[in-house]
Amino acid sequence: MLKFAVIGLGVMGKNHARALKNVADAKLVATCDPFASGDFCCKHYGDLDKMLESEDLDAAVIATPTFAHKDAAIKCAQKGVNLLIEKPLASSAPQAREIAEAAKKLGIKAAVGHVERFNPAVCALKNELAQRRIYEIHTTRISPFPTRIGDVGVLADLAVHDIDLIRFISGEEILSSHILKSRRIHASCEDSANLSFELSGGATACARVSWLSPFKKRTIEVVCEGGVFEADLISQELKFYTNLDANSFSQKTCFVKKSEALSGELNAFTSLLKGQNSDIATLEDGIRTLEVIS
Repeated sequence: MLKFAVIGLGVMGKNHARALKNVADAKLVATCDPFASGDFCCKHYGDLDKMLESEDLDAAVIATPTFAHKDAAIKCAQKGVNLLIEKPLASSAPQAREIAEAAKKLGIKAAVGHVERFNPAVCALKNELAQRRIYEIHTTRISPFPTRIGDVGVLADLAVHDIDLIRFISGEEILSSHILKSRRIHASCEDSANLSFELSGGATACARVSWLSPFKKRTIEVVCEGGVFEADLISQELKFYTNLDANSFSQKTCFVKKSEALSGELNAFTSLLKGQNSDIATLEDGIRTLEVIS
């Protein structure tokens, strides 16, 4: 049984603590957050150094605000604790590289919490695309402004999901990118952006992210050999459209085995720790994503 800690008990930290209960090979033994209080169903610490001195941990989930990722990650790595670090990996690509260098030097396993890789609609889409040539990828990720976000803008909070998904789904690298961004309601960072990419295999991609919408929308459209796939990441649905002739098309609903993406991510992380193959995002994936938005 792998002994886990969750560091940072905001929205994502609490979600990780809950989801860990459903991971067969993991046990949550400690939490750490200087500002949290209440019943945590395990030992709680207000100080990270004290927790690392007191607990014999196999792994930790770092779900602190982004600016605190680097220091927490390096402290854990120095104690030999394997890491799942919430996205974005760090506040900047140079900080992310510091984390990667520490992990390599200290011999720990580490991954990045790009949870959308484990959305059942994304899993089904990736399987459907395995034998098809991709021409274009279009993503939309919009929502009202989340008041819990204070240290990053829409690029680091939302666009990183889609940059990672574009690379993950296509299996291609981003050769060039162009980003148009604006700030309307956020105090100090961009709250809307349109991104376009050229991929290494010849496909193109674009991503729209915004905190200016009154509703949430998370979709991926892939134009490929034979037709167009449309995935709804909220409802976990996948549809395929293909031309019948110049004036009509057919629609097929693809099978999606619905489940919680976060539980899938945590199971993939435990597989990584056990030396098994895993689709979880690597530190290099996290660095590449940050390089695109920097």
